[in-house]
Amino acid sequence: MTQVLADLKVVEHGTFITGPAASMLLADLGADVVKVELPGTGDPFRAFKGELYSPHFQTYNRNKRSITLNTKDKADLAKFDALIAEADVYIQNFRPGFAELIGAGHERLRAINPRLIYCAISGFGPTGPYAKRPSYDTVAQAVSGFLGLLINPADPRVVGPAMADSLTGFYAAYGVLGALYERNTTGQGRLVEVSMMEAMTHFNLDAFTHLFSAQEVMGPFSRPNVSQSYVMCCSDGLWLALHMSSPPKFWEGLANAMEREDIFQDPRFSSRQARIDHQQDLMLVLRDIFKLRTRADWCARLVAQDVPHAPMYTTEEVPHDSQAQHLELFVEAPHPTSGVFKTVRSPVSFDGKRSLDVTAPPLLGQHNDEFNAGWPVRKGLARLAANDHQLP
Repeated sequence: MTQVLADLKVVEHGTFITGPAASMLLADLGADVVKVELPGTGDPFRAFKGELYSPHFQTYNRNKRSITLNTKDKADLAKFDALIAEADVYIQNFRPGFAELIGAGHERLRAINPRLIYCAISGFGPTGPYAKRPSYDTVAQAVSGFLGLLINPADPRVVGPAMADSLTGFYAAYGVLGALYERNTTGQGRLVEVSMMEAMTHFNLDAFTHLFSAQEVMGPFSRPNVSQSYVMCCSDGLWLALHMSSPPKFWEGLANAMEREDIFQDPRFSSRQARIDHQQDLMLVLRDIFKLRTRADWCARLVAQDVPHAPMYTTEEVPHDSQAQHLELFVEAPHPTSGVFKTVRSPVSFDGKRSLDVTAPPLLGQHNDEFNAGWPVRKGLARLAANDHQLP
């Protein structure tokens, strides 16, 4: 891995997704991230089938070290303060006011280390009528107007992964990097604040731009209608996706692939606007055609005609895709107790070098011993991975 954030020291006091996701992004770029967890239980996201190493936890906690501290205990608070004194960044995602109760409030930590970038992630912001409310992924999607763009009115149910949680982590890391850049000039830290509501509302910017500029209230089918996006089931029961966009050449290529040039002579489908106006009709026509061949056959035909498409994979299919293998998207590392840890590498490459090195998410308190001896100089990832089987 190209460690563009090498020597950056990050203390994460995160639980569930937003805080851990933010620090993982920094860790993927080479930052030395220390995850501070409660003794015995750790991050609540750890709990899974009587163990403390859930798939959810593993998703957002690779490339980190774990220590256990209860900052309500005087001795542990002193150890925590020692970490903060040497840190560049502190990240927490508690409800507003809780950090102060455990000795981790902004003013206290910045008094210990004026250069500290203090990142506070919340559900609804530090103040206001919603500030004390609990917030989770679905709540943030809903209040930002984003969830309404995903729900199928014919079958209204929440779908998809935890987008609001993950995206808030991205925005937090973005804010931290901006503050670090400024600190190079000023020498002073910053308080960086981001809420899930703010993050998802910003991510939903396209819908608000349509509202403000064209008085259009977008719905779940607004964008796929304009972008002319489709999903098609093939004769073998497998699915593929089409994104036809606006260039006529793509539709000409699709007609050739289907051997049905006559379809686009129909006035309902003969122009881009006509296809937008009659998308439901076109969808029904395409569905019948795509049921005639296998997905592999369709993909070969669409590739030959340069039509924007992709197989609609299940997650278990993606690692076998030839392009995914070429890009070395999936990497593995030794695991301290279960052999091998597999994950998706960071998508960012520097100077043509992919980020292929990774360390497994830590066991609870795995690095207590080395931190009891003082925050060591960051070890290279290869050495860290080699030593991870040596538990405290």
